[in-house]
Amino acid sequence: MSEFNLFDYAPIGFMFLVAFGFAVSQILAAQLLGPRKRTATKLMPYECGKDPVGSARDRFSIKFYMVAVAFLLFDIEILFVIPFAVGFKTLLAAENSTGVLYGTIAFVTMMFFLATVVVGLIYEWKKGAFEWSE
Repeated sequence: MSEFNLFDYAPIGFMFLVAFGFAVSQILAAQLLGPRKRTATKLMPYECGKDPVGSARDRFSIKFYMVAVAFLLFDIEILFVIPFAVGFKTLLAAENSTGVLYGTIAFVTMMFFLATVVVGLIYEWKKGAFEWSE
């Protein structure tokens, strides 16, 4: 194996510096060269080309919060399940060659995680997160 050399990563660091410099230069150019005239129309919040209805400080239904929590719950689940599914065969092969129960431990851990996710789903279902009646 070759030795680790930090200098091998210099082109990547240079690329990040150039990208950061370009982004900063574009922001500065827009601030320095852009129009400065503020009008009531430009200061108005944009809502897809329609006139704003009501105040931006109005309360919204907690149902949206519950849907966001459900989305995060399943998003995190996918973050853990896909790498597990990809590497599980390797864990089983390591279990067969070493005698250590890598695959079994990983499987039990993943089942515990999935059970926790199912409990979260049942909790949200019981709280009525998926019912949209007023």
